[in-house]
Amino acid sequence: MPAADGALLTVSNVETAYYGRLTVLHGVSLRVGAEEIVSVLGSNGAGKTTLLRTVMGYIIDQPEKGTIEVMGRRVNGWDPDDVARLGVAYIPEGRGIFPELTVEENLALGGYTRRDGELRRDLERVRALFPVLADRTRQQAGTLSGGEQQMLAIGRALLMRPRLLMLDEPSLGLAPLVVREIFGVIREIHASGTAILLVEQNARMALDLANRGYVLEGGRIVLEGDAARLRENPHVQELYLGISRETTVKGFRRYKQRRRWS
Repeated sequence: MPAADGALLTVSNVETAYYGRLTVLHGVSLRVGAEEIVSVLGSNGAGKTTLLRTVMGYIIDQPEKGTIEVMGRRVNGWDPDDVARLGVAYIPEGRGIFPELTVEENLALGGYTRRDGELRRDLERVRALFPVLADRTRQQAGTLSGGEQQMLAIGRALLMRPRLLMLDEPSLGLAPLVVREIFGVIREIHASGTAILLVEQNARMALDLANRGYVLEGGRIVLEGDAARLRENPHVQELYLGISRETTVKGFRRYKQRRRWS
């Protein structure tokens, strides 16, 4: 069940370090509500993937400080399988499929722990969302295109019946037409009742999709708010949306102003 405040995920003042030495996250706090799409923006190395991996328990003995609550339960130090059983599905950057297995076998792994008797219906739903997977059931997953592999990863995650779906860079390396298709499916998944935590460098599409967002810079949350407000922030526009307002009379760009996140 969600927490008393309706949150499926609450991250509070989390600090995460690799090998006990390199601190990557510095006092990060965020929240994902039961009916939300929340986007996390940030450049390479900002700590976005580390944040998702910390939530799932993939980094041993982390977080060093702070708390992570999933469905109202504190999950610090839990194994990833135990976090998943609470209703969290995580699709990592690079998709995380098993390339040597067939499409059918990959999907079967998504429903491996299901005992509710409705797996077949959910499998039909996945095939309806991604008709190409229905045509490739016996094909090795590693021979699929990048977009088809992303569809397979999302389909496998949906067979877990997650309450919260966390995606790390789902558009990475995909053609624009495929990206639009993937984002359309993410919208459908949300409409069916699944909350989304989306890490994505395509800030324009992420903010168009999200209800709220956070900007992560240097392992710290430097800005948060409604997606519409983030789109209007001049620093977000310059850094992530490619909109620059600083030009000289000859059209040359001025030096960047010092950012003051607020």
